[in-house]
Order: sequence, then C-alpha cells, then structure tokens
Amino acid sequence: MAFDEMYNEPESLEVLVKFLNEDVRASGLYYAHAGDAGVDLRTTEAFDLAPFERHLAPTGIALALPAGYVGLVHPRSGLSIKQGVTVVNAPGTIDAGYRGEIKVPLINLDAHETRHFEPGDRIAQLVIQRYVEARFVEAEKLPDSDRSERGFGSTGISD
Repeated sequence: MAFDEMYNEPESLEVLVKFLNEDVRASGLYYAHAGDAGVDLRTTEAFDLAPFERHLAPTGIALALPAGYVGLVHPRSGLSIKQGVTVVNAPGTIDAGYRGEIKVPLINLDAHETRHFEPGDRIAQLVIQRYVEARFVEAEKLPDSDRSERGFGSTGISD
C-alpha cells in the first residue's frame, strides 16, 4: 500500500541550507520518498575506508536550524548491513546554533573489506526533530517509579 500523504500530513518546517559547492547544489537536498523521516546526506570527496578505520566525511552543506530543533545524523541501514559502514557517534547531533559544514564520522566495521566512496555517495541520513530545553531542579529525593534504580538489562526481570 502506498503512503497516503493526505491521511496524516506531516508538519512542514523551513530550514535554510547553504550549499558549499556547485555539485551539491545541483544534486540538492530532498526526501527520497513521501513520508520519509530522513534526508540522505552524501559525501563530497572520494575516500577509502579500511577495516576498523574512521573517516570524517564532508557533505558540502550547512544548515540554519530554527531554535527548538535539532538535526540528528543516523546511519543508513543499507550501508550498515550490506557493507558494515556506520556512523561512529550515532546519532550525531547538529545543534540549532551550528552553522558550519555537516561532516559525518564514519567507521568501517567489516573486518576484511576496504570500502571505497565517491563524491555523491549516500553516507548517512539527517532527521530534524523538535526538542525541549530542560530546567534542572535539584531534589533531595526523586519520586518513586515502577523501574526505580534497575538499569541495564533489568527489563523483564521480576524482584
């Protein structure tokens, strides 16, 4: 079944984008399909990524996100599963006040194959989300909860 844009029309947000070179301007920045949460980010340079090597890949774009919004850089699932390449600090955070080039820290987790990238190759995806700015208030005691202080791996374990 096709995505029905009229069923639940997404909120729209104007984000200013600066293209840092003509090739990136020509290819643009767009969502591949209606209803996609992420827009593909592409590299602007050719590089090899050896097993377990990291590389900071430029994208040739800079953004001006409105206050109250954050850009989150996520791995591309196909690149991760098919080639073992992912984003090191996933998701990467682009704060609303940052105006520099978006760069993506990639790592090749494949133990045997070097991966080659060319300008224009899709390397990650950008999701833009609202956020709230918290006011932190000191407390002597925190309210009780069902989970309490149980941490990693505690879900599904009964006392």
